[in-house]
Amino acid sequence: MSRNTIKNKELSEEVQKKMDDSVEEKVEETKHFLQSVFSTKKLSSYLVARNLPFAAFVALLGLIYISNRHLAERTVRSIDQLSRQVKELSWDYKSLSAELMKLTTQTEIAKRADTLGLKERKEPPIKVEVVRKGK
Repeated sequence: MSRNTIKNKELSEEVQKKMDDSVEEKVEETKHFLQSVFSTKKLSSYLVARNLPFAAFVALLGLIYISNRHLAERTVRSIDQLSRQVKELSWDYKSLSAELMKLTTQTEIAKRADTLGLKERKEPPIKVEVVRKGK
């Protein structure tokens, strides 16, 4: 591999002067641009007026972003509240279902019927047969 020999050579005075001049020109251009942007001349007001639609567009995007964020947070809160309500209703359903299962057992029905004056049969039911006479 060969080594970089250009790096080690010194630049000629002409090349150095050209580089210095180009750097100075760039500095001047930057300085003039900043002065034109921050000055109160017509050019500055022209730049502001020219970029006003863009600034309005950026402001509109900011408002849309903020409103979208609020909407998303409201939706998350609503989902959280609904999930809590679903859990509570699930617990209510399970407790009512268990209570109903307990109330429909034979012993509980017999206890409730006893308060009405009804008694549980001790004998099996009798089958009644109807005999029809043919025509």
